[in-house]
Amino acid sequence: MDYCSLLYTFVWTKNRFLVVKMNKYIIVVALGALSFGMLSSFAKIAYGQGYTAGEVTLTQALMGTLILWTIVVFKSIKNRKKITPNWKLLLAGTSMGTSTYTYYLSVAYIPASLAIVLLMQITWLSIAVEWIFFKKKPNAVEVWCAVFVILGTVLAGNLLDLGNSNISIIGILLSLLSALLYTLYIVFTSKIGKETPMFEKSALMTSGSAMIIFLINCEAIVTSTHLDFGLLQWGTFLAIFGTVIPPICFSVGMPKIGAGLSSVLLTLELPAAVFCAHIILGEKVTFLQIIGIAVMLGSIVYLNVVKVKKAKAIRKQTANSLV
Repeated sequence: MDYCSLLYTFVWTKNRFLVVKMNKYIIVVALGALSFGMLSSFAKIAYGQGYTAGEVTLTQALMGTLILWTIVVFKSIKNRKKITPNWKLLLAGTSMGTSTYTYYLSVAYIPASLAIVLLMQITWLSIAVEWIFFKKKPNAVEVWCAVFVILGTVLAGNLLDLGNSNISIIGILLSLLSALLYTLYIVFTSKIGKETPMFEKSALMTSGSAMIIFLINCEAIVTSTHLDFGLLQWGTFLAIFGTVIPPICFSVGMPKIGAGLSSVLLTLELPAAVFCAHIILGEKVTFLQIIGIAVMLGSIVYLNVVKVKKAKAIRKQTANSLV
């Protein structure tokens, strides 16, 4: 075999290895998003067994905090690194806690498939928050994508027929409040704790989440008659799939595949939640709702693709200017 053939074989084998490795990390990130998506359906099953949103979210937060801090302490002992408290992250966790609580509470009033559709308003809410607080004016692409997300929401949530349905307005408002709180959590936590290790950051924020959920529901929790092994099982299950697995998947996969592809894969949470609500809870999903979900996903994916291309162009321009 000549040199060119050997070189071709080496390059082909190496590229194939890289593709397989990339696909592995894509699957890991996708699993994290899918794990998030199924939570609301199981929370609704827990409500059917007599547990409240406050009990479920607090138990999930406490079990998640316990698991994450166990990992943090073990890693700090192994690596001989000191744990540094960050009160800003603890405070930021309160927005995550209130968002989780209001989202789980909304599922008690409205279908889980509608709750996740309304939660996805974080796409345009994050644009609005950055404009209001950081004076970052949205461009034309962001505005149009926001419009299509809202249009898709109307179809996906079957909101055109709201007057003829029994859908709770309280549930809708709670879901929208959850979306706003989650937006604030994403925007502000992206600007703090960048130097804090991932597990430590998650543990601190989950601790803040547990504290605020307890403060909101302290009277009901103290007098609750549902604090039993069944609640502990639900809390542990939801903590593993909602508090522990997703951060691990994201921390392992995202650095390997990049922010652009990661943000696209995170949208899998929406179809996963709708699919689980349909299969597990038997919620009806119409063709019009599927069209609405497709419009929302298409808008979110397109917006992220444009952002990635713009970031690459800026990096390339900066690199050329330094040469």
